Amino acid sequence: MSICIFPGTFNPIHDGHIKMAEFALKKYNFEKIIFIPAYLPPHKEIDNNLAQHRYNMVESAIKNNPKFEISDIEYKSENKSYSLITVQKIIEQYGIQGRLNFIIGTDAFAKINSWYKAEELKKLVHFIVFNRRGDKEEDLPKDWDYEIAGMEYVDISSTEIRKGLNKANNIVEGYIKENGLYKI
Repeated sequence: MSICIFPGTFNPIHDGHIKMAEFALKKYNFEKIIFIPAYLPPHKEIDNNLAQHRYNMVESAIKNNPKFEISDIEYKSENKSYSLITVQKIIEQYGIQGRLNFIIGTDAFAKINSWYKAEELKKLVHFIVFNRRGDKEEDLPKDWDYEIAGMEYVDISSTEIRKGLNKANNIVEGYIKENGLYKI
């Protein structure tokens, strides 16, 4: 099965995330994109009380695409969400032969060598890297298996959504307002 994982904090998920997944589906002809909301991301400060909300928002945002799926693999652990452990579990769960495809932004990929057991992760993953604002390809680590997706940058930021400066999407926006999240 040709799958790709899309792990992230998704605080909150927005149309940029959805467009990246749709682009990857079409360009690489994946059978499935698996969104994996982090329970407790190791490289970000986050309000852990939002974990269930972040999971629910992802679930709501992707429900209309039958090729999108959500995994609770990191959410269920209730620990820091290390990509290596997630990748190992997904490879085992789906019987993946070869490298697992993994969607990531240039901002996170530029720091990949600082990730938990990065050398082990390097052997298991093929990264599909999406450009973020101001990031340059020459700043990316060269000794990893990756390719630049080639999608034009979408100027939407979860940080700006949390600050009320940008909109998520209608489903997520409604969820945010209904649950009084991010003081929007």
